[in-house]
Amino acid sequence: MPRVVMGLMFFPRGGSSQVTRYLARSLPESGWDVSLACGSLGAPGAPSNAATFFKGLDVHALDFGAAAAAPDPLAADPPFHPSFEDRPGAPDRVFASLDDAAFEHQVRAWSRQLEVAGADSADLLHLHHLTPINEAAQRDHPGVPRIGHLHGTELLMLREIAEGPPPGWAHAEEWAERLRRWAGACERLLVLSPDAVRRVPALVGVPQEKVVWAPNGFDPAGFRREPLGPDERLAHWSRWLVEEPRGWDESGEPGSVAYSDDQLAPFREGGPVLLYVGRYTQVKRIPLLIRAHARARERFERPAPLVLLGGFPGEWEGEHPLDVVRETGNPDVFLAGWRGHEDLPAGLNAADLLVLPSVHEQFGAVLVEAMACGLPVTAVNAHGPAEIVDAGETGWLVPPDDEEALAEALVEAVNGDAERRRRGERAYEEARSRYAWPALARGLAHVYDEVREGRPAAAGAHTLLEA
Repeated sequence: MPRVVMGLMFFPRGGSSQVTRYLARSLPESGWDVSLACGSLGAPGAPSNAATFFKGLDVHALDFGAAAAAPDPLAADPPFHPSFEDRPGAPDRVFASLDDAAFEHQVRAWSRQLEVAGADSADLLHLHHLTPINEAAQRDHPGVPRIGHLHGTELLMLREIAEGPPPGWAHAEEWAERLRRWAGACERLLVLSPDAVRRVPALVGVPQEKVVWAPNGFDPAGFRREPLGPDERLAHWSRWLVEEPRGWDESGEPGSVAYSDDQLAPFREGGPVLLYVGRYTQVKRIPLLIRAHARARERFERPAPLVLLGGFPGEWEGEHPLDVVRETGNPDVFLAGWRGHEDLPAGLNAADLLVLPSVHEQFGAVLVEAMACGLPVTAVNAHGPAEIVDAGETGWLVPPDDEEALAEALVEAVNGDAERRRRGERAYEEARSRYAWPALARGLAHVYDEVREGRPAAAGAHTLLEA
């Protein structure tokens, strides 16, 4: 059986790690063995620990534990990973701030890791994101064909550089050149949406025919429609918010946002539960969501609590959601903290609407996961969500950064029970027919076979959905 080595520089915490895990689990059924070179943080059992997160797979992890505690995490050996996002004070400084010496230090670390993962004997390298792993692969394994997988954050950094790099991005142009060079050296580039298919060739300088639309998906075994009854639902949120709180305040300390049983009164009224899932980064627009909910709350016919599920421990950008909750005085917003992906189906089945106000979401895997559980979704009419959500049929689409429009959509969704349920049914059907991981993995295996056999890319971008 042919073997692919997947490379993922980051420790498990975001959407690309979920994609990597599901593809790696599904590909053997389509004739490909998978080894994984990736980052890891924390002891076994922690959700950011690679052996725990990727349990059952052939994992070769680079431990970031010592680097995270070092005075200069990126100078440690091995170094901590950089980031495509600029978060002052974070150990993962933005790539565009790293000089040539720091770049070479990253390449050496990942050269060793690819060797440990057996890249020299692989039939193919599948490299998630454009990172120094690409440079290590190009230098050390030039004969092994490469597929690049763009998850969106690298595109955001490239766009910021093109518009004029922020202060502190002293090496932005060097990094932009590297990302484009790595993209050009890949036999195929997987992108998350038709919107990205249109934009990526010009942004990174690759032929259109190399670009493949590879949407994210959901695990049909894990994400099933199993809605909880009123008593079960109340018990679920009582457990997550009162009995086992995992909230995080500005200091990043666990357990700091704990709720009393009395505060769960909005859940006892039987109104719909609104759910946000994701990190606390600025592009997600969580403060806007909290403020829109506060405005909409005045027009709800009955209480409709908003639960924020996510916020990686100690990580946030801009205004912390807890500060915005206090500012608005909205008692119906609840921070449920960071939970494992295996917990997400339970949260979705205890909710009625997923809300994702992110303005630069290249795909939005949680959208199809929610739809697979029978929830309609409210998202921004841009990029990936605009391709996934059929406004009026599977959910609501609102203009980016439009608090009033978002509030209006929430009012319509909360007060219109029959219409919300109708859109949820259509969302369920759409997700099940288009976005299940096993089918997407079969499409990816077809692309792998093309590249392994040296077949040129066909004229015109194609999609895994059609492979």
